[in-house]
Amino acid sequence: MPPLNLLILIVFTLLLAWLVPVRWRGWAILAGSILAAFWLQPAVSIRNLDFWLPTLSIALTIFTWTITGAITRHSLWANKIAFGMIFAIILLVAVLRYLGPVCCLTPTRPPHLLQVLIVIGAVAGITVLIARTTARRFLSYLMIAAIIALFVIMKSGWLAQGTSAGLRGLMGQDIALASSLDLRWLGFSFLAFRLLHVLRDSQAGRLPDFSLGEFVSYALFYPSYPSGPIDRSQRFIQQDLRNPDRLGASQFIAGSQRILVGLFKKFVLADSLALIALSPQNASQTSSTLWMWMLLYAYGLRLYFDFSGYTDIAIGMGKFLNIHLPENFASPYTKVNLTAFWNSWHITLAQWFRAYVFNPLTRALRSKPEKFPAWLIVLAGQLSTMLLIGLWHGITWNFAVWGLWHAVGLFIHNRWSGWSRLRYSETSQPEGIQRMIALGGWFLTFQYVTLGWVWFALPTIPSSLDAFRKLLGF
Repeated sequence: MPPLNLLILIVFTLLLAWLVPVRWRGWAILAGSILAAFWLQPAVSIRNLDFWLPTLSIALTIFTWTITGAITRHSLWANKIAFGMIFAIILLVAVLRYLGPVCCLTPTRPPHLLQVLIVIGAVAGITVLIARTTARRFLSYLMIAAIIALFVIMKSGWLAQGTSAGLRGLMGQDIALASSLDLRWLGFSFLAFRLLHVLRDSQAGRLPDFSLGEFVSYALFYPSYPSGPIDRSQRFIQQDLRNPDRLGASQFIAGSQRILVGLFKKFVLADSLALIALSPQNASQTSSTLWMWMLLYAYGLRLYFDFSGYTDIAIGMGKFLNIHLPENFASPYTKVNLTAFWNSWHITLAQWFRAYVFNPLTRALRSKPEKFPAWLIVLAGQLSTMLLIGLWHGITWNFAVWGLWHAVGLFIHNRWSGWSRLRYSETSQPEGIQRMIALGGWFLTFQYVTLGWVWFALPTIPSSLDAFRKLLGF
């Protein structure tokens, strides 16, 4: 995200916290989040798509809320103000195309107003149909399948390119220019996790009632919509959104400090390291083993400072609004084993997969009539979970190998930890030995994680193997 956009969001958040009365803050957050979804959406070369993608995000959120809630026509009417505000903002963004100098909030000109009205009418009609149906559980599975299908399309290069060609043909544009980069959908990955979490919790009976305005504010909350963290709806809405407070001196100082740290991480450290970080071009031009290690270390640090910097900024803006977004990083490169690393790296993503993939899978395997050995259950859970985390970044062989790389490392640590715990206690060792063990654990973990970034940074298996060859001096 450009620095100017971040600065505007920070100033907007401060003005919202200072000037908007507490009782109206929820509505202001709702309006700001919807507008930001359009404004932050990157430009795409397919006509009007940078308007339709944020609109689809809003529609998916409304459908999910309708499916998961105990919705009746009466309760739909009770949320009429939220419906009216959401649809009015979409229309406002579309109307800007006709206002000359002030056009447009989206990167390119929005579609004609009639098209937007038709889509809004379709969204409203589908919402009413969902509210009237009794097959709510079936619809929840259908929505999960639809979100996963969209996710696969967005993360798979050839599917994204094929979809781009289809959309270009529909819009009368040259399909020969189709590219997977045409489908840059801001925030969809994190929105998908939020919606899937709500759908699964609803199926399990763990979801309380939320108003439409509360739910859309949670799903599209503008500080965390582009880059996370992934918050839980129950915590975000019940603990924070429903308990607004005025911006006090302590909140302002804490939020400002966090934002400044994030800005320094992102625009000073990460952007500087990006100049020498491992990339396909740098890797192909490097023959020195020492320099290849420097590129790799720079990449690992750059990735951390970039992502954690954005998280710090989001958390800082949340503090201005008395919304406590969860931590996403906790000094991961200082951890002494791979399990501790994954408990401190992209924490909310790891927790999501632990809650909705690893734990259900291992419970299911334990409940089978066939008695699988414990090590096999752990291995199956870790392979499945880490493979999916890898493919979440992109459906490529390299991301799959990166996920499996960490799955194998986690399994080895799990087995080693269980074996060593039965034979000796670290606390019974002399203090010097404990420090040596901790230092050795840190060194091995850091090197293993760092070497794993080769699969993450480079696009193909051959280029990654070539990088490993240079790293080992062959």
